[in-house]
Amino acid sequence: MSSVPMAIPRSGFASLLRDYAELIKLRVTTLIVMTAWTGFYFGAYKSGMSSLSWTLFHALFGIGLVSAGTAAFNEVIEREGDARMRRTAQRPLPAKRMSLMHASVMAGVMIFGGTLYLWLATNALAALLTFATSVVYLGVYTPLKRVSPICTFIGAFPGAMPPLLGWAAFRNRIDWEAVLLFTILFLWQFPHFYSIAWLYREDYERADIRMLPVVYADGRATAREIILYSIALIPVSMMPGAIGMAGRIYLFGAFLLGLGLLYFGWRLASKKLPASAPVSKAPARQLLQATVLYLPILMALMMLDIK
Repeated sequence: MSSVPMAIPRSGFASLLRDYAELIKLRVTTLIVMTAWTGFYFGAYKSGMSSLSWTLFHALFGIGLVSAGTAAFNEVIEREGDARMRRTAQRPLPAKRMSLMHASVMAGVMIFGGTLYLWLATNALAALLTFATSVVYLGVYTPLKRVSPICTFIGAFPGAMPPLLGWAAFRNRIDWEAVLLFTILFLWQFPHFYSIAWLYREDYERADIRMLPVVYADGRATAREIILYSIALIPVSMMPGAIGMAGRIYLFGAFLLGLGLLYFGWRLASKKLPASAPVSKAPARQLLQATVLYLPILMALMMLDIK
């Protein structure tokens, strides 16, 4: 008997909207737009201009469109694996509530339409970087998930791009401050995605996705990666305060947030349990929740204490 829940039929316009929200991974897309806003905000401030402008709307709308289209096309590619995973089996494609053609066309329209919009409404650099991010995510990271755990490292590059895209949309170039924002987001992704992979290890194994806790089920490699990247994140996240991008309040806050994130990672690692152990799921979930709170608080603190 299958452990994957049966598809639940839906009907009506409200249900279609919910399906679109699932197709574009609305919560992830929203987080991408928020981090792109951070990059735009700092780029505008560095130029001595307000970030509350039509350019901000154009940048976030275009980046959001490409991000939504990328998420949708990712679900098109991974529909068969999603059907075997409990947490994704009710997505529109595996649940047969949306046709493959419908989802594919919508994804293509959003990716190419968003890229063109960015080109016309902001600049060519922002458009090309955003499109390249989508290509790397779909063309390299997504297929690599079935090959090797290195997929998480490769996927962290397109995953860290949003603040750099927001910066480029305003300044039409890449400065080292934008690279610093990129690096913070790059490092944050490892405790975040490893906690997800730990928590849903059985799902990933069922779908033959080669995440680190699947390949090395004893959990030691995953725990080591979580600790190392969490430690590296502390000094890097403090850099905006150290170099004058943000003030002392941010500097102190980033230090405390980093220690907090490291604490939750250490709690998971200190259990010395295999990733398949049910008792290990609670600390993995707590780490995931800590990463979800960490990033928006850090970015908000940086923007509020800008110098």
